[in-house]
Amino acid sequence: MATKLDKQFTQDVLNTVDLIPYGRVTTYGQIARMICRPRNARLVGKALGKFGGCGKHPCHRVVTANGRLVPGWIDQRPMLEAEGVPFKDATHVDIQKCFWRGI
Repeated sequence: MATKLDKQFTQDVLNTVDLIPYGRVTTYGQIARMICRPRNARLVGKALGKFGGCGKHPCHRVVTANGRLVPGWIDQRPMLEAEGVPFKDATHVDIQKCFWRGI
């Protein structure tokens, strides 16, 4: 299986991100598992960074495996707080309380 950022991979990532419920978060790795590409968590992050269109897709609901927010994305925390997502500290959501495993 290729490990490149192609159109189908990106579309699969965005379609999955669109399913994340309001007030919940998931991880890059979970998205990779959901689209049957379990070794491509970093590629999920790359796809979201390059093509996420965060105005169209709720990519603010995607965090690292330990709940860390995207470094330098100053709007992510306020967007999650507005949805009632709980935080452990300034840069980490309380992933155990709001993790979405998918369908």
